[in-house]
Amino acid sequence: MSVELEVPAAAGAVVEWRRVRRPHGPREQSAAGRRAASAALAAAGSAVRTVPRAPDGRPRFPPGFPGSISHTDRVAVAVVVPGAASVGVDVESADIGPRVTAFVLRARERRTLLPPVGEYTPRELFAAKEAAFKAISGIEGAGEFLFWQAELSPVGGELIASYRGAQVPVRVRSAAELSFALAIRR
Repeated sequence: MSVELEVPAAAGAVVEWRRVRRPHGPREQSAAGRRAASAALAAAGSAVRTVPRAPDGRPRFPPGFPGSISHTDRVAVAVVVPGAASVGVDVESADIGPRVTAFVLRARERRTLLPPVGEYTPRELFAAKEAAFKAISGIEGAGEFLFWQAELSPVGGELIASYRGAQVPVRVRSAAELSFALAIRR
């Protein structure tokens, strides 16, 4: 699997990929994510290169260097955007079947975002909702919610995710085996 997926352009975003080492389990996936985060922080100019876990399990990036981590069983990615309010990234390699699609996407999202009307795949939209969740979930007033509760709408060639008045643009890209989504709140 290539980690050379062309990622969507985002001003100031530092994106780092790392392969997950064998046996590709949760420990190796987490370690690859932490290596990617350390590299992204270094490239972004942070003196702090470690990303501890918050009590709820989320990665806690250093002040001034918001970021996000995601992984599959084979590859991990971290994105750091200095000066952003929040960042969410997701990478997906799994096929998203009809049952999961029907559960995760609202009827309007399925009608407007999936072919033949829309241009997105179920895997891209799943990744978009995960990335948006990560970017929105820390916002005061958003409260606790589940990733599929974010609503996606097409606006000017990109997706806008919203939940309880909070909005974030989401960019997606895919290769044959992988979908990448990035949400940045400025």
